[in-house]
Amino acid sequence: MPDTRTLKADVVIIGAGSAGMAAYKSARQFTDSILVIEEGHYGTTCARVGCMPSKLLIAAAEAAHHARHSGRFGINVAKVEVDGKAVMARLRAERDRFVGFVVEDVDGWPDAHKIRGSARFVSPNRLMLDDATEIEAGRVVIATGSRPIWPAAWNALGDQLIVNDDVFDWGDLPSAVAVFGNGVIGLELGQALDRLGVRVKLFGRSGRVGPLTDPVVAAVARTTFAAEYRFSPSVEALAVRREKGKVVVTERIDGQAVEEHFDYLIAATGRQPNLDRLGLENAGITLDERGTPVGWNRRTAQIGESTIFLAGDAAPDAPLLHEASDAGRIAGENAARFPFVAARHRRTPIGVVFSDPQIMMVGQSHAQLTNAQAKFITGSVDFSGQGRARVAGRNVGRLNIYAHPETGKFLGAEMVGPAAEHIAHLLAWAIEADRSVQQMLDSPFYHPVIEEGVRTALRAARDAMDEKSPAHRPCLDCRSAA
Repeated sequence: MPDTRTLKADVVIIGAGSAGMAAYKSARQFTDSILVIEEGHYGTTCARVGCMPSKLLIAAAEAAHHARHSGRFGINVAKVEVDGKAVMARLRAERDRFVGFVVEDVDGWPDAHKIRGSARFVSPNRLMLDDATEIEAGRVVIATGSRPIWPAAWNALGDQLIVNDDVFDWGDLPSAVAVFGNGVIGLELGQALDRLGVRVKLFGRSGRVGPLTDPVVAAVARTTFAAEYRFSPSVEALAVRREKGKVVVTERIDGQAVEEHFDYLIAATGRQPNLDRLGLENAGITLDERGTPVGWNRRTAQIGESTIFLAGDAAPDAPLLHEASDAGRIAGENAARFPFVAARHRRTPIGVVFSDPQIMMVGQSHAQLTNAQAKFITGSVDFSGQGRARVAGRNVGRLNIYAHPETGKFLGAEMVGPAAEHIAHLLAWAIEADRSVQQMLDSPFYHPVIEEGVRTALRAARDAMDEKSPAHRPCLDCRSAA
């Protein structure tokens, strides 16, 4: 019989990604009785296969794109050549550098706090590892992340079915790729690979464009992307098969079945939380129809009244590093200080897609406001005529901001357009500060900058409020020159 052992800890953290690392650092402020269980690589999805390597690929793609289109400024580049091997070599080198910083951090933790293996609940406060080690846990933080999902039939493609993780290990760029999924990952990878000279087609089903929910903004994004590369967010794919070393995709176009051959199919069709292998039923945790633990509290990270906490991509939270880190910090603190559990502030939602033009969403989305039957008005700006955007040749896109028609409070925004990553921060900070549209207009705007487009949208929102509720119109002496 194999040797067995039993370990004990006040706080046991399952997973050492962004949320798990944040939970560990937070919990360690209150107890030194901690165990972190990890079955795979230490470190974050962001550094290894997410944010950073994708941005490295996008940076190379933008360099090629700008060189090809420099003629509009009177700058002629005779020939643009993409060295796929060099692109991928730089990507991997920089990616490994980022990962190294994360691993170095974990290497600095005491060895007694780390254990390798996969964990499963046998009771609410007892875990068993795959090597039969038993762990008695005072409290447990689940930070197991998520994994890609795709239709089971695609498994017949073998090694020609890949996910974004696999892209970053390529030694060279392929000649043709089918990208399935019009979410954030599909948008970023599809456009970047196309700009690097790969024949790309993006296949979507929902018709949506990334996370956008505002139909007007989404329509602008759809038209813009489709004008640059083969972006098809509403496709009727009839079949996917492997034939003679190629991925063959059959779709219906104008009533006809049309086939196209690719080197790979990138599955960017969604992710699911890594909760199904934990034996949560043995811990008394019930999952709803979406696979979410019933009773999970976003502001405490606690599941019901249990001693189990959940954070990161495994939770029904935004799959973003800063959200995972925030949730991990809250989970670690509350697990360590249990039975004292404090509800902590969660920052204003902010999301960015690093396509070109970029997409951003802050605060409450159009869909959230509409579904809640909330009162709101919309202020807009079309960037096609915006001064600084035209100067830079980036005059494409639209920003819609949402405000309460009576109080004037700024509620949220959706945008596709230039400098969206920066505008997103400004607007998120305004929500954090509980600013009104008028207060935002009273803030300084330099000239000429992209942010002047925000002022245009704010003015439109103010005008809409004046028309809708003239009784709430500020007196002229109280209104700034904005």
